[in-house]
Amino acid sequence: MASISDTENLIINMKNKNEIIHFSTVHLRDDSRIRSKMMASLQRRFPGRVTLLVQDGLGDEIDSAGYRVIDTGPRLRRLKRMSLGGWRMFRSILRQKPCIAHFHDPELIPWGVLLRLFGIKVIYDVHEDYPEAVSENYRLPKVARKLLPPIVRFVEWFSSPFFSSIVTVTPQIQKRFPSKKTILVRNWPLVEEFHEPVDTPMRDRPMEFAYIGTITRNRNILGMIDAVGSLRETGATLRLAGDFTIEADRHVALTRTGWDRVKFDGWVSREGVADILANARAGLVVLRPVEHEMLTLPIKLFEYMAAGVPVISSDFPLWREIVEEVGCGLLVDPENPEEIAAAMRWMIENPEEAEAMGHRGRAAILSRLNWEQEAETLIQTYETILNRRSCDLQSKR
Repeated sequence: MASISDTENLIINMKNKNEIIHFSTVHLRDDSRIRSKMMASLQRRFPGRVTLLVQDGLGDEIDSAGYRVIDTGPRLRRLKRMSLGGWRMFRSILRQKPCIAHFHDPELIPWGVLLRLFGIKVIYDVHEDYPEAVSENYRLPKVARKLLPPIVRFVEWFSSPFFSSIVTVTPQIQKRFPSKKTILVRNWPLVEEFHEPVDTPMRDRPMEFAYIGTITRNRNILGMIDAVGSLRETGATLRLAGDFTIEADRHVALTRTGWDRVKFDGWVSREGVADILANARAGLVVLRPVEHEMLTLPIKLFEYMAAGVPVISSDFPLWREIVEEVGCGLLVDPENPEEIAAAMRWMIENPEEAEAMGHRGRAAILSRLNWEQEAETLIQTYETILNRRSCDLQSKR
């Protein structure tokens, strides 16, 4: 990425009129769906007209793809973020005078409605089923978990008429919004981020199983640790790449008996993820049966497939449909560490079959389950909005 000092003239000379802006006060600036996929795809189609607004106190920059990243202030705690942080973001967007403002956090809905009243076309990006997510968020008091979901549903329903489009990630979420303005843009992986399957036969790889992503009890960190701990005699290890978001979960995980079989990398770059998966026996996506998780399509599942790695997946109906159709892995009861361990042992004892699963998974990603195809749906929606005479952006094909 170029530094601001290297690109100061570029920023000054860029026109603000009719820009496309994505903004978030919650997601990190390096969020894969927003930055590596959406922003990069839009920059290629609308060069020089795309800007990402974040709120993390890390300063402005120019992404290597050529678009601006603008920091609108330091990261704040939830209540201040929703009020003061939202105001800072709203004020910054008005200064940019964009044609389209595309936001990614439900707490920004009121600010999105206000932007529409100021004549800006607004797109709401629904990354998950937020009412269900709130109801199952064990960090919230029980009363809040009961009272907030219907409020979130009402706010989403009431605000929908104000938005030019609503972007969803699964068919189940798509059904909750007006069909005429709602599109499905699934979070398939970027094929280019992953190595070709390595030439090293599966039987010669390290006895290493990978988990990539946010680490919590609901994501079943304890079940994974217990499973690998029971395979001590095989030499199996668990490679964790991601961050603990709850300190209590970290403490419990570190005191678990099987923790000595874990290699914890913390957060790693996209290149680092690809390197880890290139040497894994299988990728784990054994989330616990929390309802909103069961109705999502976890990106890690498809990242494992893109890397040519067989998967060990929770046996949820939506996930089973993909894993069984493609033939890319094994399904387990995530609440049963012994069943997870048995699947890991199978991968060790059947390397040729495991390798074939990995190849089938990658073939499915290359042929149809990839971001490049999903991006076209997003681009077409933008072009429809931009062709409504009030915007004059021209796409570059």
